[in-house]
Order: sequence, then C-alpha cells, then structure tokens
Amino acid sequence: MLQRLTITTDEIARLKPLLEVAIQNEAKLLAHGVQRTRDKLRQFEQRFDFTSEVFERRFSAGELPETLDFIEWAGEIKMLHILEGQQRALAGARIVD
Repeated sequence: MLQRLTITTDEIARLKPLLEVAIQNEAKLLAHGVQRTRDKLRQFEQRFDFTSEVFERRFSAGELPETLDFIEWAGEIKMLHILEGQQRALAGARIVD
C-alpha cells in the first residue's frame, strides 16, 4: 500500500537535495549494518555448525539452552530482520515534487 509523507518548507530547492543525500547515506549505513550482521551470523554458523535458520527455529522452540552465545546469536538474527526491514522501507522511498 503506497502511503505519502508530506514535508512542508519554503526552501524546497534547498531541502530536496539534502533529503536525497540523507536517504542515500542512510541506505549506505543500512547496507553496511546488514553486511556486518551477516558476517557475525556466519561466524556463529561456523562455530556451532548449523545455519541461523536452524538455530532460530530450535532456539525459539526451546531446544537449545539460553547461553550468552545463543542469546547473542538470537539478537543478531533479530537485528538482521530489523535492518532488512528498514532497507525495504527506504528502498521504496521516493521524493516527488
């Protein structure tokens, strides 16, 4: 569902490029965050020898103990979901006059 956000200003010629740059910068930051989080997930996967998908399912089902490592792993998975959701939201953003 397409929704619209309205920003009012008397300085549209100055504000529009600032918003475009801000969106581009945020997209770069999100991409970097996603990559770092995926790298951390790969480290957990290699260390414990199963995928994050398998871990998430088993941890959520209570099949794995709540160790510090597993709590951190679950947190990284949650962070990845958040960052990817933010990326999707930003990717669909358009500035129109």
